[in-house]
Amino acid sequence: MAYLDIVGIALLAIVFLIGTTRPINLGALALAGAFTLAVVFAGKTVSDVLDGFPADLFVLLLGVTFLFGIASTNGTIEWIVDACVQIVGGRAAFIPWIVFFIAAIPTTAGALGPATIALLAPLGIRLGMRYNMNPTLIGLMVIHGSAAGNFSPVNALGAIVNQTVERAGLNSAPLLLFATNFAFNVALGVAIFVIFGGLRLIRRRDQQTGVGVEGAGGGSTFCRSPRGGSDQPDSGNVAVAVKAETAVENSKRRSITAPQVITLLTIAVTAGVALLFEVNIGVVALFAAIILKLVTPKSSAGAEKLIAWNTVLLICGIITYVALLQRIGTVDSIGNSVTRLNIPLLAAFLICLIGAAVSAFASSAGILGALIPLSIPFLLQGQISVTALLISLAICATVVDSTPFSTVGSLVVANTPESNANNVYKGLLKWGMSMIIVAPIATFALFILPSTL
Repeated sequence: MAYLDIVGIALLAIVFLIGTTRPINLGALALAGAFTLAVVFAGKTVSDVLDGFPADLFVLLLGVTFLFGIASTNGTIEWIVDACVQIVGGRAAFIPWIVFFIAAIPTTAGALGPATIALLAPLGIRLGMRYNMNPTLIGLMVIHGSAAGNFSPVNALGAIVNQTVERAGLNSAPLLLFATNFAFNVALGVAIFVIFGGLRLIRRRDQQTGVGVEGAGGGSTFCRSPRGGSDQPDSGNVAVAVKAETAVENSKRRSITAPQVITLLTIAVTAGVALLFEVNIGVVALFAAIILKLVTPKSSAGAEKLIAWNTVLLICGIITYVALLQRIGTVDSIGNSVTRLNIPLLAAFLICLIGAAVSAFASSAGILGALIPLSIPFLLQGQISVTALLISLAICATVVDSTPFSTVGSLVVANTPESNANNVYKGLLKWGMSMIIVAPIATFALFILPSTL
């Protein structure tokens, strides 16, 4: 590994160390680190750094949080949540799985993950909070539900993997890739359900505690830690049940207003345009938000304050730094070093580990598009199953999208109410970082190793 690669990785480690021990936005630190690495060590210019700024992600976060900020301000999200409360009733334990499988439908049909997350995360999280659920539970179920459909044969990620391999003259297995990835994410969903409080929801249903309680400000009066901490004491179950019944009755009496009807129609049109015509949903959402502000100025007053600027800065800063590492060749250098190893099993494991580690901060599509071609000479040797490695790499590069530094993870954090955003950020960070280790080990044990026996 070259001197510059070591410096780049070391600076990134310093950025994370300072950002997690001092009250400084990690994104701002990452931008400063990127300028330092580029100008002082790499002989690049400020423009080279700015070329890696994720303008598309910036617009996505801006547009989506602005649109749903208006929907939150004028009560549209509250109305939708109330409607869902009536449909689900006291069956709180079903909600995470309903969210999971609904999130899988658009990506299986070919939509990109960010579009699905942008539409479902705000609603799912608020619905979960109405039932006193850990918002991290719902956020992760939305993310991994969407990820389950990532490698459908008609999805862009599935096309990247299958076409890249076929162009190299190797055989791909599109349906097996899709089915295996789907099953792996379902398994992760089970783990998420258990770790982040799902079992308590089942017990709470048996106790008929029903729906969560809304505070005076419209937010849930209950907030569990991102580690899935304890529920309210059993002594409060009766009070919760009584207030839950009141909440349901109130939601029955609440009628929809004209601004809410307009907002619902706008969100539906936004979703339709983005999903059917594959237009950047951030751009569509931004235009939709501006139109809503013009049409319903009174009911949407103050919505700009709900734009998640801190999250936007954090995510864009980290991604800019990682883009610079890709630009100066650090990622390729690491990948080439691994593929030259003479120990096939170790090389396969390290390829998956690199894919997971880098994809946690960068584009999954970009990482797959880079690592698969780098792996082709290694795969042509025939010592490792092509299908096994592709499945493993595909899973490793996408399940880490649950980190708050990925597009979908950042959308979940950005669309979480401010009072819970920090807990959700920490929960997604811990889960996503654990996936960097867990996913390569699990896929190696389940797919790569058995294929060599």
